[in-house]
Amino acid sequence: MATFRNPLLKKESRYDLTFLNHSCDLNIHSQPAPVRLTGIVCTIGPACRDPAVLEKMMETGMNVARLNFSHGTHQYHKETIRNIRTAVESFSNKLGTIHPIAIALDTKGPEIRTGVLEGGISAEVELEEGDLIELTSNKSYYQNGNSKRIYVGLENLHKTVPVDTKIFIDDGQIGLKCTDVLENSIRCKIENGGSLGSSKGVHIPGVPIDLPSVSAKDIDDIKFGIDQDADMIFVSFARDANTVAQIQELIHKSGKQTKVIAKIENVAGMENMDQIIEAADGILIDRGDLGMAIPMNKVFLAQKMIIAKCNRAGKPIICATQMLESMTYKPRPTRAESSDVANAVLDGADCVMLSGETAKGYYPLECVQVMSDISREAEGAIWQKQLFEDLSNEIRTTDNAHTIAIAAVAASIKNLASAIVVLTTSGRSAHLISKYRPLCPIIAVTKSSLIARQSVIFRGIIPVIYEGIVEDWIEDVNSQVEYGINYGKKNGFIHAGDSVIIVSGWREGKGYTNTMRIL
Repeated sequence: MATFRNPLLKKESRYDLTFLNHSCDLNIHSQPAPVRLTGIVCTIGPACRDPAVLEKMMETGMNVARLNFSHGTHQYHKETIRNIRTAVESFSNKLGTIHPIAIALDTKGPEIRTGVLEGGISAEVELEEGDLIELTSNKSYYQNGNSKRIYVGLENLHKTVPVDTKIFIDDGQIGLKCTDVLENSIRCKIENGGSLGSSKGVHIPGVPIDLPSVSAKDIDDIKFGIDQDADMIFVSFARDANTVAQIQELIHKSGKQTKVIAKIENVAGMENMDQIIEAADGILIDRGDLGMAIPMNKVFLAQKMIIAKCNRAGKPIICATQMLESMTYKPRPTRAESSDVANAVLDGADCVMLSGETAKGYYPLECVQVMSDISREAEGAIWQKQLFEDLSNEIRTTDNAHTIAIAAVAASIKNLASAIVVLTTSGRSAHLISKYRPLCPIIAVTKSSLIARQSVIFRGIIPVIYEGIVEDWIEDVNSQVEYGINYGKKNGFIHAGDSVIIVSGWREGKGYTNTMRIL
């Protein structure tokens, strides 16, 4: 039998009969696998939008570049997209193969945000507890906020917010209480002070606010993203399946194949979770805004529930917000943050996300490296036996592709395979294999750059773009398999004598995957 090359921990612990025994067998001296299975989403901002920095982030482990459309103009984001693609081209030339990096557009959604401070988008002001501050919806103050007055993007703010209302800014970091309603603004007492930046989210619990699920700005931004060939749209504050359908209709009319990832960050999204998961191509749990909409001590329950539902449905799930928050200004994370990232991986997240840590932080490269290292360690602590049994037993009847996916993962576990190489046209075969969470990486060989980029958000998938042209179909299949195996060898996770699982189709085209081989 081939040597087990994926020694994330004492391999026997993965197959212990009980979770207690599995946990007892974990070993702090174990070595993580050479390849990470969890994707990393990085928010691109002023701190990291330079092509040279972006290239280093790709080298360190970034898989998805997220553009937050709550900030910046279309011209700003167009320049950022150009920088990302410049960095991809440069990094790919160094590797000698195309390196797929997905570009995700994150909509503003039906949210309320503060304006820009006097010093610009990167400026911050200190709000002192006990001081008074005026909030106004007068757009003439949009770009000159300060410690005495800030703009809030809620029309008729003074008619909407009554006296004694609590107002929270920046995921609750700043707490205010309305003391007076003025002619065109409200005056508030600062109950919880702190450093306030530009364009921060505002929550007003208990006050009914009627905002469209998809605003005119969102539609304009999405059309821009489609024109720029963004790979996926992160839909903020998705309330139900209809929110997703509105975005999908826009994409369909454009003729593009952009994926829609629904963000769960409010009560409506939680209540309509099942229909949203069914409608969307993936889910992102935004714990910051969600933690303002539901009690903070319930957020971990929501995280586990949402991730489990996505795992069961085979939809990719991204866990986000404050994962390495302290690294915005410090070179190392807190121990709690390290555990938070690890537990998201253990819960079953396909990807973990960095927000302000990379967008505006001092240590964007270190953040990506730390997140990558923690993820690799956490992947080794997953109780594989129970996970695979739960996922495979959930499906009562299967089609050919599902059956092959389950068989391939089962074979990879029994054979201690170093990799699963799957040839995929549409990406579905690779995505199904990912659903059943093999221990080893899934090398998805495809001829489509778009499919490759959109597959990076699935756990374990390493997309490899095959550019060879072979007229004979059988020779073409063999050439793609060889290409995938050579990629694994080059990157150090397939060695001579290792077991490798091959999944392919019986004829040319998509929808014919029904063949599995063991090499």
